[in-house]
Amino acid sequence: MKKIALLLVIVVSALAAAPVGSTTVTGTPESGDLVATATAAGKFTTLTKLLKRAGLVSALKQPGPYTVFAPTDAAFKKVPKKTLKALLANKAKLKAVLLYHVVAGRVTAADVVKLRSAKTLSGKKVRIRVSGRNVFVNTSKVVKADVMATNGVIHVVNRVLIPPAR
Repeated sequence: MKKIALLLVIVVSALAAAPVGSTTVTGTPESGDLVATATAAGKFTTLTKLLKRAGLVSALKQPGPYTVFAPTDAAFKKVPKKTLKALLANKAKLKAVLLYHVVAGRVTAADVVKLRSAKTLSGKKVRIRVSGRNVFVNTSKVVKADVMATNGVIHVVNRVLIPPAR
């Protein structure tokens, strides 16, 4: 009985000390590339539609690896309709915004929490900060981390990342 209690204390302590805290780490096995994984999740229909519109689907099917900070459909609903329409009308701007969500390399949650920033494929950096048990990319909260794909990793975020104007 004492061994079981000790084992339980060790497991609970290890879980409490996890660096990503309330950010869920799935550890799901790799099932497809980044685009297939996002599509299969069912929460990224707007993102996948915009990737197609910007001509980025084939790029994100390449071996990579890549890290994608993927906004959910709910995150896209927070973007003003005027902003979304402007992006849809300008393929270059849409592409820049989408590439601002992608970092070269497989950057897992364990790596992200050690960073202060990361250079995106748009050429601009995102700021990374840990606050308590949460991880933020700019002002967007990582709500689910380490969704593994064959060519990278997805971290689900609750807001669309908009690159700085300069």
